[in-house]
Amino acid sequence: MEAGGLRFPRQRQVLFICIIWGVSLAGSEFGRYSVTEETERGSFVVNLAKDLGLAEGELAARGVRVVSDDNKQHLLLDSQTGDLFTNEKLDREKLCDSTEPCMLHFQILMDNPFQIYRTELRIRDINDHSPVFQDKEMVLKILENTAEGTTFRLERAQDSDGGLNGIQKYTINPNSFFHIKVTDSDEGIIYPELVLDKALDWEEQQELSLTLTALDGGSPPRSGTTTIRIVVVDVNDNAPRFAEAQYETQVKENSPVGSLIVKVSAGDVDSGVYAEVSYSFFDASEDIRTTFQINPFSGEIFLRALLDYELIKSYKINTQAIDGGGLSARCTVLVEVLDTNDNPPELIMSSLSNYIAENSPETVLAVFRIRDRDSGENGKTVCYIQDDLPFLLKPSVENFYILMTEGPLDRESRAEYNITIAVTDLGIPRLKTQHDITVLVSDVNDNSPSFSQTAYTVFVPENNSPALRMGSVTATDRDSGTNAQLTYSLLQPQDPHLPLNSLVSINADSGHLFALRSLDYEALREFEFRVGATDAGSPALSSEALVRVVVVDDNDNPPVVLYPLQNGSAPCTELVPRAAEAGYLVTKVVAVDCDSGQNAWLSYQLLKVTEPGLFSVWAHNGEVRTARLLSERDAVKHRLVVLVKDNGEPPMSATVTLHVLLVDGFSQPYLPLPEVAADRAQADSLTVYLVIALTSVSSLFLFSVLLFVGVQLCRKNRAALVGRYPVPEGHFPGHLVDVSGTGTVSQSYQYEVCLTGGSETSEFKFLNPVMPKSQTQGH
Repeated sequence: MEAGGLRFPRQRQVLFICIIWGVSLAGSEFGRYSVTEETERGSFVVNLAKDLGLAEGELAARGVRVVSDDNKQHLLLDSQTGDLFTNEKLDREKLCDSTEPCMLHFQILMDNPFQIYRTELRIRDINDHSPVFQDKEMVLKILENTAEGTTFRLERAQDSDGGLNGIQKYTINPNSFFHIKVTDSDEGIIYPELVLDKALDWEEQQELSLTLTALDGGSPPRSGTTTIRIVVVDVNDNAPRFAEAQYETQVKENSPVGSLIVKVSAGDVDSGVYAEVSYSFFDASEDIRTTFQINPFSGEIFLRALLDYELIKSYKINTQAIDGGGLSARCTVLVEVLDTNDNPPELIMSSLSNYIAENSPETVLAVFRIRDRDSGENGKTVCYIQDDLPFLLKPSVENFYILMTEGPLDRESRAEYNITIAVTDLGIPRLKTQHDITVLVSDVNDNSPSFSQTAYTVFVPENNSPALRMGSVTATDRDSGTNAQLTYSLLQPQDPHLPLNSLVSINADSGHLFALRSLDYEALREFEFRVGATDAGSPALSSEALVRVVVVDDNDNPPVVLYPLQNGSAPCTELVPRAAEAGYLVTKVVAVDCDSGQNAWLSYQLLKVTEPGLFSVWAHNGEVRTARLLSERDAVKHRLVVLVKDNGEPPMSATVTLHVLLVDGFSQPYLPLPEVAADRAQADSLTVYLVIALTSVSSLFLFSVLLFVGVQLCRKNRAALVGRYPVPEGHFPGHLVDVSGTGTVSQSYQYEVCLTGGSETSEFKFLNPVMPKSQTQGH
């Protein structure tokens, strides 16, 4: 922007020129009102609501306020009724001095939408001041040879009232020498003049006294008097004469006291005392007498007080020169006060809001006006704010400005703004005024809670104590106050079969997760649910996170032996031919462990044997085999105790007892043991035992098949309950048993049993087991 030939940096500047310009939001002129001066405080002036066409109470809703030009609260507005009252006794003479008519200018400001109306209040004068003469006595020296009809101008009286209440006429007490004549000046002021009706005679009367009365036009009229003392002077036929009838000079305001303003000079051609001239002010107001002084001998006029261009821009000083004989001459001195840039710009705030809700559209924050009491370039101003703020400064009617937001504000980005409104004039030197405003952005609930993780995994050991704190979830909210207060809750699980409310609880304030009961890995290995975080704003905002609970297995289940069956009935006896080679498979111990991972890894070992070194058990699969060739010296009956142990910490174990009989061959009838008598009853018992053994093996096979089917069905039901959660897997060491999902034997064994017909001893024929090729190759 360029003004007065000067260029400013590119800023948000607004050039304000102190002249009337035609920008208006609602019409510049509105109404004119009047009130009599000296009326009591609270006197009714007008009902603004009626004049503005607003309903009762609408003024308060629109924030109507009254601002005077001099920034003083002369008037008071009742925003509820719309009545405008005086806020003090208004003194017309104090407000306007002698200016008539006396007008008090003010503005009416309204919001929603923003409007400004200019109006004025006339202060009607009352006759509350009497005319006053500056001097109680005026001395007038008149030559005795003065011709009849000569006029002598007298000092006028002063009356603070104006118009008809001002001075209207002058009178003088009756006498034979003089009468009063009233004349008008260019300024519309009347002056009294004394007119000589009869020649004076110094020899008859050297002096006489008259009373001059000034009357104003009030009702009733007021008056003031002064005494005119007429001194008859002997003949002095030459009056003083000024070099110029009118002097003109210029003086800068704020010139120091005692500065020489001008020098007037008058000469008199007479001689002696009649040529001695003295200088004085003539018909000077009190303001002139207190501001200037004149040297009576030299005619130099000096300053007695500082000049202020903003109060008085020029002075008219009447000066007279009187010689020693009483003759006088008059001249006029015109003093023009020059303005200097001595007044900084003024920023007058009309309305201000320090709080604004975030996300609000363009909003008015402040309405203010700028005034610079200087003139010319000294009175021109530039108004601007910082460039890096989301605010705008818009000019309004005349010298009013509106501070508003550019658009919605975000409290989470910035919650407070410090705005500096700067106003600079164009004078030399430049004067600057700053006004600081702090704007606080209030929070609205525009941010949802945010979890620190989208998914949480919590590991809980099985057999935990109820009310165990499993873990916690954490969410934050960028809002503040109640909008950032969070409440945690469990959400309805997607799986309707998951009894979430009996498994887990959450602390609504802290987000801590607690187990409500002891968890069993074998029943429920893992489950998932969702948690929600809801803030306390209105409307409330929320977010969700996934929590996966993994139950960590504990070694709380010992191995269970499936085969051979340990049911307290007749023990299972395994038959081994004496011709069996080393490594002959006697039987296989089958066991399972309900735990998982290394807690379910099983190993086998012989705990007790009848004859050490004869049998061995494979540690990784539980197969019992002969360790060497059998001999006739080996006992017929053997008892083996096999220990099945898991790999947990601490390990758990189970034992199984095996009974092994050594027979000479499967093709020969079973012979009684050497220590038993060979009678038919014992042979029949052996046959029964063999039938029982065969039945047991068949039953075990059928039981294994049924158990396999049952375990598979249980697993399917369990997967449906927990949502098909996977079973932890791990690498099985080679020295440990390889157990399938059902815990049954991983290899298949088939035996062919033949009963010889027609034999009296019911001889059984046992054949070697028929094993799959893969198993045979493994051995």
